[in-house]
Amino acid sequence: MSLGLIGQKIGMTRIFSETGSSLPVTVVDVSNNRVIQIRNKEIDGYNAVQLAFGKNKLNRSSKSVQGHYAKAGVEIGRVLKEFKITTEEELNSLVVGKLIASDIFNIGQKVDVSGITIGKGYAGVIKRHHFSSNRASHGNSKAHNKPGSIGMAQDPGRVFPGKRMSGHLGNVRRTIQNLEILKIDNARSLLLIKGAIPGHKGGRVLIKPSIKLSIVSKK
Repeated sequence: MSLGLIGQKIGMTRIFSETGSSLPVTVVDVSNNRVIQIRNKEIDGYNAVQLAFGKNKLNRSSKSVQGHYAKAGVEIGRVLKEFKITTEEELNSLVVGKLIASDIFNIGQKVDVSGITIGKGYAGVIKRHHFSSNRASHGNSKAHNKPGSIGMAQDPGRVFPGKRMSGHLGNVRRTIQNLEILKIDNARSLLLIKGAIPGHKGGRVLIKPSIKLSIVSKK
């Protein structure tokens, strides 16, 4: 199974295992994932399915987006993502307008979760790259949190690309791999995923079957 889901991060809590261990989990709402378009090799050159998630006002959507949803006869969503499909059987089981529920995943399954990390604004090298601070005293008066030397003199006479310096921290796309699904609430379309996932509360995330496990199983 290669199909994933779009979700909304609700927040973090904890659950207890049968042995009494406390397990941190992230609750993700995956309700109302609906099929918008199905792509196939004959027309598009690859097999994939487009899913929509959430709701959006009509006046906040462009004419082209409105036409795309109207053609499918599906309510306009806030997020539109495409998932590649690896098998013909899975592709043939999908139809436009079909709701994809949380039961496509299983308890104990490993997944990859992608999202936009929390933006933290402009940050120095200590917070951004975990540099150590300089000495607090003994001759140091104004260089406690400075990064130090960033290059050399006449040779090479420049700062090398990729030099770790201060700058914008966060607000980038990140993927956490091999996270385990500890619990599934099909009635409320909730996934309880072990550990933390990228993004703030209310942020949108993509949940896919673990790519590393799929590669290992093919071997």
